Amino acid sequence: MRAVLLVHGGAWAIPDILADGSIDGVKKAAKEGFIKLEKSGSAVDAVEAAVRILEDIPVFDAGHGAVLNADGDVELDAIIMNGKTLAAGAVSCVKNISNPVTLARSVMEKTDHVMLTGTGANKFAEKQGIPQVPTEELVTQHARAEWKMYQKYNESVTNLFNTQMVHDTVGAVAVDYDGNVACATSTGGITNKMVGRVGDTPVIGSGGYADNNIGAVSATGHGESILKVNLSRLVLFHMEQGKSPLEAANTALCYMEDRVTGRGGVIVVNTEGDWAAQFSTNRMAWACVKSRNLFCGLNPGECFKESLI
Repeated sequence: MRAVLLVHGGAWAIPDILADGSIDGVKKAAKEGFIKLEKSGSAVDAVEAAVRILEDIPVFDAGHGAVLNADGDVELDAIIMNGKTLAAGAVSCVKNISNPVTLARSVMEKTDHVMLTGTGANKFAEKQGIPQVPTEELVTQHARAEWKMYQKYNESVTNLFNTQMVHDTVGAVAVDYDGNVACATSTGGITNKMVGRVGDTPVIGSGGYADNNIGAVSATGHGESILKVNLSRLVLFHMEQGKSPLEAANTALCYMEDRVTGRGGVIVVNTEGDWAAQFSTNRMAWACVKSRNLFCGLNPGECFKESLI
C-alpha cells in the first residue's frame, strides 16, 4: 500500500499576487502532512496536521486568513472524518479559534455528537483547553480592506461570488499504509456573509467525506451549490459505480455546474492510492505527496512534479 497525502487551498479566481503564496502554502502543508503520515501511520493525524498548516498561513481563508461576515466578525467552520469507522467531528460559526480543525477532531473523539456550533462549540473548546485568540490575530489587512469594499458598495454575497472574487476553503485527504482514509476541511466562509451563515464545509457529505470502502474527498467552492448536490458524497457515489477518482470528480463537478450553476473543486483519493485534484473555477492551489514525489498545480491542466528524496 502506497500512502498519499493531498491538499487544496481553495478553488476560486486566485489573483496573481496570491498565486506564489498559495502554491508555497499547499506544498508546505502536503510535505508536513506526509511526514506525519510516515511517522504515525494515521490518515486522521495526517489530514489534521496538513490543514493546521493551511489554517496558520494568512493567504488562505481559514484560521489566520479568515474573512469577515456582515458584522465584521469571524465565524469559522471545519470538519474531519475517519474513513475506518465513519466517525466524524465538525464545528460551525466558532470564533477566536486558530485551528478549528483540531476542535472538530475533539468533537469527533471526545463527545457523542458529530457537530457543535456557535457558543456551544466555543465553550467546548474552553473545556478542552484549546486556546482562544483575539479576532484581530485571525484577520489580515487584505481581508479587512475587502470587507470595507463590500460594505461601501453594498454588494450581495451572491453577486460577488459570481465574479469569483471570494476566497475559499482549505482541505486535505489521505490514505495511510494500512489503507485507511480520512478527510479534513476548514474555512472562514465568504466575505460579508450573513451572521450565522453555514456553508458546505462542516456538513458531512458536502464539505468532505471519508469511507474505507471507497475513498475520501474534500470539497471547495460555492458552499450553497455544494450543499445542494452533496458534492463530496456524490464524487464517492460515482467511484462506487466504477469510475476512477479523476472521472468521478469531473462527473460530479459537471453535474453541479449544470444542475445549480455552481463551481468549485475537489481533491480525491481512493483506498488504492489513486488520486485526483479537479476544479471548475479559474484556479485551485493543490499539492500531493506520493512515493516521495510531490505534485502540485494552480491552473487547469497543470501538474508539476518534484522529488522529495
